[in-house]
Amino acid sequence: MIDAIPSLLAFALPSAPELVEAIPVIISLIIIEGLLSVDNALAIAAMASHLPGKQKYQALKWGIIGAYLFRGLCLAFAAWIIENPWLKICGAAYLVYLMSEHFTGGGDEDNDGKADSSNQRGFIATIVAIEVMDLSLSVDNVVAAVAMSPKLWVVCLGVFIGILALRFVAGACIKLIEKFPILADTAFLLIGYVGFILCYELLSDPHSGFQLLPGPVHVSAGQKFIGIIIILAVSILYSKSEAVQNALKPLFKLAYGPMMLVAMLVGLILKIILLPFKLIFKLFKSRPTSAQS
Repeated sequence: MIDAIPSLLAFALPSAPELVEAIPVIISLIIIEGLLSVDNALAIAAMASHLPGKQKYQALKWGIIGAYLFRGLCLAFAAWIIENPWLKICGAAYLVYLMSEHFTGGGDEDNDGKADSSNQRGFIATIVAIEVMDLSLSVDNVVAAVAMSPKLWVVCLGVFIGILALRFVAGACIKLIEKFPILADTAFLLIGYVGFILCYELLSDPHSGFQLLPGPVHVSAGQKFIGIIIILAVSILYSKSEAVQNALKPLFKLAYGPMMLVAMLVGLILKIILLPFKLIFKLFKSRPTSAQS
C-alpha cells in the first residue's frame, strides 16, 4: 500500500515539463469553457426566471452545482460516452425538445391534457429540467475537451476552472433577462442550437452508427461561439426592429410545425420514462393523507 503512494502522487502531480507543455491546452480549455458557458448560464437563468423571489436564485444555485457535478461525471465516463454515441443523440434530442416545447408548448408533462409551457413548471420540476439540460450540455463540452488533450488531469483542470465563469455569468444573466425579456427566448434558441450541432455532427460521423449525411463534420468551439454571438445579435435586433420581426415571421411559421412534432414526440417519450417515478411519488404523497384519516 505504501509502495503505491509515489505512483499515485506522480499521477496527481505532473512534472514541471509536463505542466509547462500543458499550459497552452489548459488556457485554451479555460477560454473555450468560459465562452461556451454563456449559453449554459443564459439557459439556467431563463429556465429559472419565472420562479418567485428566492426560489429563482435557489434554482440558479442548483443549476450551477449540477453543471459542476455532471461535468465531473462526464469526465469520469468520458471514454464510455465517446464509445456510445446514442448518449449524445439522447442529449441532443432533449436540448432540441426544450427549445421546441418553449416555443410551441407541445409537451404535456403534467398530464393535465393541456400543452405545457416552461413557465408552468413548479420549483422541483424546474430544477429537474435544469439538471437534465446541464447533463446534456456537459456531454457535449466534455467530449470536445477530451478531443483537445488525452491527459485527464489537463482536461479536468481546464474544464473546472473554465466553468467557474458560470458562477459569475449566471447571476448576471438573471438580471439581464429581467431587463431584456427577449433573452429568455434567446436562451432556448441557444439550447436548440447546441442540440442541432450535436445532431449534425453525429449524423455526419461514419463511426457514430447514425450516419445519414456526408461527412464527418466537426463544428469547432470557435465556430459555436460565433454562432452564439450571431443568435444574440439577431435576437436583440428582433426585439428592437419591426422590419426584422416581419422578415423572420415566415421562418418562424415554417419552423413551428417541426418544433411541435419534436415537442410532442419527445414529450411522450419523457412521459413514459417518468411515469413510474410519478406513480411512486403519488403513492408516497398519498400515504400521510390516508394515515390521518
